[in-house]
Amino acid sequence: MTDRTIMIDIGKDLFGANEEAAAHNAELFRQSGIRAIDIMGSVGTGKTQLIEALCEKLRDKYRILMVAGDLATTIDADRVASHGVDTVQINTGTACHLDARMIQVALKDIELSQYQLIFIENVGNLICPAGYSLGVDKKIVVVSVTEGPYMVKKHPLTIKRADMVVINKIDLADAIGFDMGALETDVREVDAKIPVYRVSSKTGEGIDTLVEALDF
Repeated sequence: MTDRTIMIDIGKDLFGANEEAAAHNAELFRQSGIRAIDIMGSVGTGKTQLIEALCEKLRDKYRILMVAGDLATTIDADRVASHGVDTVQINTGTACHLDARMIQVALKDIELSQYQLIFIENVGNLICPAGYSLGVDKKIVVVSVTEGPYMVKKHPLTIKRADMVVINKIDLADAIGFDMGALETDVREVDAKIPVYRVSSKTGEGIDTLVEALDF
């Protein structure tokens, strides 16, 4: 098991030609036989715990690499590494998102032929990450019942650019009187066809259905 930390200097030219870099990443993943998933969401939505739950379900079937994006620390990468998964930490300093060039830098010394699945946990933010393609197969937006009822209404662009929406922490919905149906309606008003899945990454409810939907 490996645990790597990459320090990204945003003073360097890492943001130019993002689409070209994303296309390069996509081709690299394809040639390596890797499925890559970008997981976006605000701080506290349970992105890391969701990745932990998915890794528990999939680690015996696939060799998994997790790329963790955060301003500082290796907290999320360390959590996922405890499940026997290799990790790479990208600390962005002040950048509120990952971009394709950052992924290139983080993976340049990784032997990708060892892996079949990469989870990329984007920086905790529902605004900036939506504008930067990484070259992945799927982009997942995680929202949680603890964020309040207006998250989707306030961030429609993120929904429009995603491939699926995961409503997390459904185990808390009754306790806080949260209307998950109304939240799902908000999603449908932004994109009528986008798949929506309700899960609790803590209890495991809905995780099997999500794995089936991801079609691993």
